[in-house]
Amino acid sequence: MNKLFTIAKNTFIETLRQPIYSIIIIAALLLFFISPSLTMYTMSDDNKLLREIGLSTLFLTSLFIAIFSASGAVAQEMENKTITTVLSKPVQRPIFIIAKFLGVAASVVLAHYICTVALLMAIRHGVLETVNDTHDWTVLGTAAVIVGGTLLLSAFFNYIYDWKFSSTAMVLTGIFATFGIVFLTFIDRNWQFKPQENGMNAVDIYGSILLLLAALIIVAMAVALSARFNIVVTLSACIGIFLLGLVSDYAFGRFADSHLWAKIGRFLVPNLQIFWISDAIYEGNDVPVKYLLVGASYALCYTGAILALAVAIFQRRQVG
Repeated sequence: MNKLFTIAKNTFIETLRQPIYSIIIIAALLLFFISPSLTMYTMSDDNKLLREIGLSTLFLTSLFIAIFSASGAVAQEMENKTITTVLSKPVQRPIFIIAKFLGVAASVVLAHYICTVALLMAIRHGVLETVNDTHDWTVLGTAAVIVGGTLLLSAFFNYIYDWKFSSTAMVLTGIFATFGIVFLTFIDRNWQFKPQENGMNAVDIYGSILLLLAALIIVAMAVALSARFNIVVTLSACIGIFLLGLVSDYAFGRFADSHLWAKIGRFLVPNLQIFWISDAIYEGNDVPVKYLLVGASYALCYTGAILALAVAIFQRRQVG
């Protein structure tokens, strides 16, 4: 367990230090910030479109971080020849694969959590649909405190303790975001204590949890592929599986009853459509907790199967 924790922690820190990790999160936060302005020109309910666009941004952010971060988890160790040092400790190969998955998964969870808080803040602010609508200065003030506190403390720790600025900023953003969302849960737009008017919906939180489960499946898939192929092949395969998983019902489901290849494809390719609840948001329906549990069970079984395959592939991989 000590070896597992050490490798997972190092993988988590290395992932946070990758420039692409911070770039994707910053781009997503900017999209969340401007999303209320982008969705104010519809002919129907602007806030429903805001929630759909927000969940789409969250989905793509987590999946791209999962793909780019996990693709080099094992392949980069192979190219740098550092894996021979790790496996000579000795570290069992299944422990190495599982630790790599846990490290990348932890970084994806952190990024997904930060973006989820930003999504909830954007939904809480809402769209200014009429000239009488005003900005939610409680949300804007909280966002300013989160950003300002993160930048100041990250610069302080970087100057005093020589901590890496980008990775420190990501961790501090998660901490400040927690305090911020707790504050907004109890304080309304008029700076008064009214938890019943916090503007947050359980469906949005359920949707975020389901999207995180989809991202974890992609993490497992990328780790499994990187155990056998290089980074370029792993990236291409993960993007292809992601796109195919979004249209799984259309590509395989309608032919599954009459064609064997469709049954095999439906079984092998993860159906990412079950993690997307845009229809429920558009129609104003509730998402039962049972659906959340079914989705979590599907993701757990699929992730476990992929990791088992990754261990089997890596057991016979020549690393010397």
